[in-house]
Amino acid sequence: MLIGEVARHSGVSTRMLRHYDSLGLVRPTGRTVGGYREYSTEDIRRIFHVECLRSLGLSLRQISRALDDPAFTPSALVGDLIRRTEDRLSREQELLERLRTVGASAPSDWEDVLRIVELLRGLASPHAAYRQQAALNPADDIPVPADLLADAVLTESDPNVAGALRWALARAGGDGVAGVAAGLRSEDVDVRQRAVLTIAEMPGKEALAALTEALGDPDARVRRHAALALGRAGTTAAVPTLVDMVVDGANDVEAAEALGALAENHGVEELIMAALSGELAAHPADSAIRIRVIQALAELPGPLALGALRQLAEDDDPAVALIASALAGRDR
Repeated sequence: MLIGEVARHSGVSTRMLRHYDSLGLVRPTGRTVGGYREYSTEDIRRIFHVECLRSLGLSLRQISRALDDPAFTPSALVGDLIRRTEDRLSREQELLERLRTVGASAPSDWEDVLRIVELLRGLASPHAAYRQQAALNPADDIPVPADLLADAVLTESDPNVAGALRWALARAGGDGVAGVAAGLRSEDVDVRQRAVLTIAEMPGKEALAALTEALGDPDARVRRHAALALGRAGTTAAVPTLVDMVVDGANDVEAAEALGALAENHGVEELIMAALSGELAAHPADSAIRIRVIQALAELPGPLALGALRQLAEDDDPAVALIASALAGRDR
């Protein structure tokens, strides 16, 4: 088969076939009387083998070794190709995300594009001070995409930078809640904790809904942060977790204050009283727990709590009775 026919049947250009010949990669086994290249069936089969290996990303030099060196094994080379391809895809994915971020900022000119790219570089800096500066001082006339800030805060381990990013997200309003809330479903508990701390500083119903979801988190720290934020926002769903915090002695003072604020709402005091009274009954011999529960009762504004404190002033445990008496007698 002459070179033109081979090119039509194989899809490999005549120029590339001549290049293969010059490299010794695929040399036609014959020549016509006029000196034209003539390819045999085996030559054509080798052309297809070359093209198959090229499709995997092998160089022509590597293909020559793979086809002609009996000692050549593919496993190491294929493994190397996999790693190089993964690296390339990772770089391209980063580029894609950067382009999407620039596009989301709706730049009006190249100056806007350069400012967003500068912000991206600042947030990706290995130096915490630079990342913090980028979060605190974005260009006032360029809207920072909330998704960019959300991604940054979920991966930020430095507490000062994380605080700056939370501030920037809070300034952005509710637009970033969905992006941060995605972190609540991460397998990494640190990411979930960053997410709940960030959402706690964001306004709106979407933030409250995400925090309520976080009350079911398997990690106690995540649940506690969510409960404190919800308690301050007047959400009664936080009551069981806040009561658990009082019992466990984990941020119990803050939890008691949040319960006190919640008790201002109509009908909630009874719910809180029932929960705290149940804990008193459940731990009759644990003075430390009972004292923390009494201190939480003292934060409640209504007469139910005062009556409970007066009753506890007669408790058999002298320490419990003394503290309950003191709290019942203070100016309420």
